[in-house]
Amino acid sequence: MIDHHIPVVRLVNITKSFGDVIADDGVNFELLPGEIHGLLGENGAGKTTLMNILYGLHQPDAGEILIRGEVHQVSSPHKAIELGIGMVHQHFMQVATMSVIDNIILGLKVGSDFKLGRDAARKRLLELCKLYGLNVDPDAFIWQLSIGDRQRVEILKALYRDVNILILDEPTSVLTPQETTELFYTIRKLVDAGLSVIFITHKLEEATSITNRVTVMRDGKVVATKETKKTSKPELAYLMVGREVLFRTKVETREKNSHRDVLRVSNLKVKGDRGNIAVQGVSFTVQSGEIVGIAGVDGNGQSELTQALTGLREVLSGNFWVDDVELTNASPYKVIQHGVGHIPEDLADGIVSDLTLVENLMLNRHYKPPYSKNGWMNERIMESEARELIHQHDIRTSGALAKAGTLSGGNKQKLIVAREISRNPILLIAVHPTRGVDIGAEEYIRNLLVQMRNRRGAVLLVSTKLDEIMDLSDRILVMEKGRIMGEMMREEANIEKIGLLMAGAEG
Repeated sequence: MIDHHIPVVRLVNITKSFGDVIADDGVNFELLPGEIHGLLGENGAGKTTLMNILYGLHQPDAGEILIRGEVHQVSSPHKAIELGIGMVHQHFMQVATMSVIDNIILGLKVGSDFKLGRDAARKRLLELCKLYGLNVDPDAFIWQLSIGDRQRVEILKALYRDVNILILDEPTSVLTPQETTELFYTIRKLVDAGLSVIFITHKLEEATSITNRVTVMRDGKVVATKETKKTSKPELAYLMVGREVLFRTKVETREKNSHRDVLRVSNLKVKGDRGNIAVQGVSFTVQSGEIVGIAGVDGNGQSELTQALTGLREVLSGNFWVDDVELTNASPYKVIQHGVGHIPEDLADGIVSDLTLVENLMLNRHYKPPYSKNGWMNERIMESEARELIHQHDIRTSGALAKAGTLSGGNKQKLIVAREISRNPILLIAVHPTRGVDIGAEEYIRNLLVQMRNRRGAVLLVSTKLDEIMDLSDRILVMEKGRIMGEMMREEANIEKIGLLMAGAEG
């Protein structure tokens, strides 16, 4: 009989450093039998590092790991699996050109007769699929599967190895709302069957809807462990950030008249990196004083679209105009000159790591008065304005002359946002503008986008966060496989409607 008060996992004073950075600092954590335990915190809080230690991918500098009351050195993932621990990583570890069953048994002994072993494995996999409601075709190739199906393969891979402790690392980051609902159903069935689950997330909604208990981490330390039913999203947000957070950004209904088309896109086709047509005849507008949100699961043409609109990717056919000036296949320099700001999805495309914060903040304006005259840059004016932006946007740094590469990911994002919005562009293309920042910075960046919209600027917002799209957008477009599946006003939008369009239903 299971004693539900004796932890199946105890982590005691776990410490792990990478160079000068302390990822986990004396962390204590317990997982009870049959519970779903949320590990909540912002990116960089130490959650994944802690679970990578439990799974044997990292070795701790100090501390102990106890599995069912016994101390173990989890020296590798193989050892973790021996101890009944499985992990589904945020980025799936699969061979796309192999079938589901071959991915499942990869690395396992299947006996001397491979065909018989494979047939037996296939039979067992089908039994697991039926038992847990994880419907996946064993003979399908990985590349043929949806993201949700690929995640089910990873869960089945762990179940096939008889694990009874399952770690899920940010499992909903690439799922539609419907796939998230299906995943939660699966997790509850796993727990009913006797598994214990650790659910890593930075999303408060998930933490409060699926877990029994929540452990909150901040800056490599455990801040608190709470019974989910005895806490709330505001309390958890406070624990994550260290201050009160307002959850909804106030967006007033825009006036209907006297708005002009700032961006016009007509039948745009753009090729992807693999030679496929990633954007398939897309047409839309963004008006002054308007935020148009593009919702969709990552990888459905959003990246290629925004790269084409900012001069970073060639347009195959179709056209686009900014303030009635055609900029189809114009250079990034020309796009910037016509008043387009760009918050890119990849930090590496938005900053120059070896340049100082001053130099990064003054990019795209350093050659204009008052920053430059007769080919000479006025460093005093540039540094003064940069310091003001650093203060205004709360960029945490050792100084304005520090290299941008020394900043954390969240502060790099704030640096980019500060530079682009302070240029007062007529059109801002913001791609995942709050990715990787803490809840407080997310709130601040959202308010900046709304302020720009209220000054009659135009904003094209691309985000996989549906709450962000629904809170901020005046109009919402949904992309799937390079096409716009539907369009709706904010007042008409709901998660179910958007989720169906994201999954390919016609709008």
